Amino acid sequence: MPKERLSVVVTRRLPAEVETRLSELFDVTLREDDAPMSRSQIVEAMKTADVLVPTITDTIDGAMIGQAGERLKLIANYGAGVDNIDVATARQRGILVSNTPGVLTDDTADMTMGLILAVTRRLPEGLAAMQSGNWDGWAPTAFLGGRVAGRRLGILGMGRIGQAVARRAAAFGMQVHYHNRRRLRSEIEEDLHATWWDSLDQMVARMDVISVNCPHTPSTFHLMNARRLKLMKPDAVIVNTSRGEVIDENALTRMLRAGEIAGAGLDVYENGTEVNPRLRELNNVVLLPHMGSATRESRVEMGEKVIINIKTFDDGHRPPDQVVPSML
Repeated sequence: MPKERLSVVVTRRLPAEVETRLSELFDVTLREDDAPMSRSQIVEAMKTADVLVPTITDTIDGAMIGQAGERLKLIANYGAGVDNIDVATARQRGILVSNTPGVLTDDTADMTMGLILAVTRRLPEGLAAMQSGNWDGWAPTAFLGGRVAGRRLGILGMGRIGQAVARRAAAFGMQVHYHNRRRLRSEIEEDLHATWWDSLDQMVARMDVISVNCPHTPSTFHLMNARRLKLMKPDAVIVNTSRGEVIDENALTRMLRAGEIAGAGLDVYENGTEVNPRLRELNNVVLLPHMGSATRESRVEMGEKVIINIKTFDDGHRPPDQVVPSML
């Protein structure tokens, strides 16, 4: 008798080639449109499925996991971060959690450098002038930004993405500094030409650009709080392509409006899609709709990682990208 296929529920639309391969391998339920599933819909799926494939915008908390059926054995997250999932509770219930690390590194690092350039060189202001038809021609003092070469870049979180940002920044002539939970090995520091700071406060106070590249965990929530933001130099800028919860968005908004920080480039926000409306009014802020990993290549590779994790689990082995609480 052929083996019964795993029941897999996917919470959002995925690239067509990923959905096709999932359909070939598993008994998969796909979305007809790209609207997010409601909390109750996800709970219902967890009651009957063997595998749930959520995305980073789907919150899978302990209460939801407590309602999961006996069949649910794997939550294969479509995304590198897992702060949307109560991993500890899942583990207690015997439910494995996997993610898709590594495939977003270069694309997110590219976007980080894009935001640094956009803020320091005032690209949105120039674009707005051209689109409105208000450009009267070149002028010696028009749209003056700042040169990135020679600036000190402080990277908050020196994992895969932080290191990729460091390599790109060095190519632009920036001086690379970093703060991390653990110091990198000396040979990696030498390769990246990076200076380590044990004290985040001391690093923040001396940098021209701060790049947030750490995950959101209980220990990093509002790591860049009002007190720490006030340590930044008035002509410094901050960019965030990681998680919005790492920065106190209200405090950042107040300081940007008051001119206490020169600018910001944000791809993520503290309250998801609810962006502080006062941020939209500022011409020294570049806002993007969570585009850090938005390339065709990365989204397909994320799907391939999900499939590998599910297939490996189905074959009776540990998913290669299994997440455990000690990793967080």
